[in-house]
Amino acid sequence: MSRRAQPGVLYAALAFTAWGLFPIYFHLVTTVPAAEVLVHRVLWSLVLLMGLLLWRRQWAWVAQVVRQPKVLAAFAASAVLLSVNWLTYIWSVNNGHVVDASLGYFINPLVNVLLGYTVLHERPRRAQWAALSLAALGVLWLTLQAGQVPWIALVLAASFGCYGLLRKVAVLGPLEGLALETVILTPAALIALGLWLQHGTSSFPAPDIGTDLWLIGLGPLTTVPLLLFAAGARRISMTTLGLVQYVSPTLQFALGLWLFHEPFSALRLVGFAFIWTALAIYTIDGWRVSRLAAASAAPAVAG
Repeated sequence: MSRRAQPGVLYAALAFTAWGLFPIYFHLVTTVPAAEVLVHRVLWSLVLLMGLLLWRRQWAWVAQVVRQPKVLAAFAASAVLLSVNWLTYIWSVNNGHVVDASLGYFINPLVNVLLGYTVLHERPRRAQWAALSLAALGVLWLTLQAGQVPWIALVLAASFGCYGLLRKVAVLGPLEGLALETVILTPAALIALGLWLQHGTSSFPAPDIGTDLWLIGLGPLTTVPLLLFAAGARRISMTTLGLVQYVSPTLQFALGLWLFHEPFSALRLVGFAFIWTALAIYTIDGWRVSRLAAASAAPAVAG
């Protein structure tokens, strides 16, 4: 591993570890409705992001957005997807569905393959098709076993997958992109907060300063892992990044099972086993293709 890649792995691991530990943080604000937590996450993230951009004097992108309405429209769509993802995740954690949320991020890489095929017209390899088929069987099993579609996992995977697709082709970097998304979401967040304050139903300011601090802390909680991820992604290969990303749902799954003691029957384990097997096939195939590509490129570099 190169010297450049070593800190990249550390940055990415820290980002995914932070995301994996999110349920612990959100459990600290379970007295606050999920929609209100979302509003504070948007507003305090905006405050921190604007501070960072001001400190770095990083404003050239604003003119680009103003000149290109298509860019603004694309980020408006990604902002909606991000808010759906955040709200679903916050609600699932606050209502005892951390394991279901972890499933969404386990299947997210496979959703990305499906989106690549349907939207970008990419051609999945046979191993990827096999992984998708096994994951579909796992979802079907969980649906039949529970008597309902695992909607939390599917909404999280679909919203984050579509969000990632939009950001993949976006013209702005992670910091500027998230800043624009929070700016787009801010008017609705301020209106909602104003209505709650007017009707006396707002949880902020709270009777205890602890809750207020936890809500304000949603700003760095959102921004810092994103910056770590961006720093890591620039330094390591997509294959390495794909392996490290499983840290997050694995931690979430462990927390749901052993810290929050959510029910997890043997029948549910069968469905998860299908999906974990699919992920193993997908990961091994990606690693194999990456090694072959590196081996074929080596003679050309040497020559």
